[in-house]
Amino acid sequence: MAAAPSTRRGAARHSELFDALIDLLLAEGFAHLTLDDVAARLRCSKRTLYALAGSKEQLVRAAVVHFFERATERVEAAVAARTDPEARLAAYLRAVADELAPASARFVDDMAAFPPAAEVYARNTAAAARRVGELIVEAVAAGAFRRDVPVSFAAEVITATMVGIQQRRVAAATGLGDAEAYEALAALLLHGLARG
Repeated sequence: MAAAPSTRRGAARHSELFDALIDLLLAEGFAHLTLDDVAARLRCSKRTLYALAGSKEQLVRAAVVHFFERATERVEAAVAARTDPEARLAAYLRAVADELAPASARFVDDMAAFPPAAEVYARNTAAAARRVGELIVEAVAAGAFRRDVPVSFAAEVITATMVGIQQRRVAAATGLGDAEAYEALAALLLHGLARG
């Protein structure tokens, strides 16, 4: 049975609001914003926001979850569009960089300082590291990457770097934003693992 038109409109409005909220948070961060600020910027009522989440903290966490779900879908679509194993890994890391590119330093800093959002970022970073490991295994099995570099070692280095990006250590040490750091990681990996 198909959903009623009002239910579909409600779901579409819910998704539109989350997308607009994500755009706002990515551009400006969230620690300084009140629910009144958010409602005014999204041109909706606080009641509408409370329908999405019961508090500002829950709203921010839900928006961060939505951001990473949306990003994961687009990253995986970029990988699926490639067949060459080396190109699949490059597409993955570059798509992650593209997804993080709109995130202002303020947003990333706010996310790191807010435990519920930091936990979501950490969980997604761990999933991304696992996915990169899978893509490396595919590429080694296909003969696209060197066999003399242990996959477990490469995966550990990648994981440590991704966690360093997520925890803002890479930004502090290098001045690179998260998206720039993922671009640099992609270049390093592809050149380091490629067959000579």
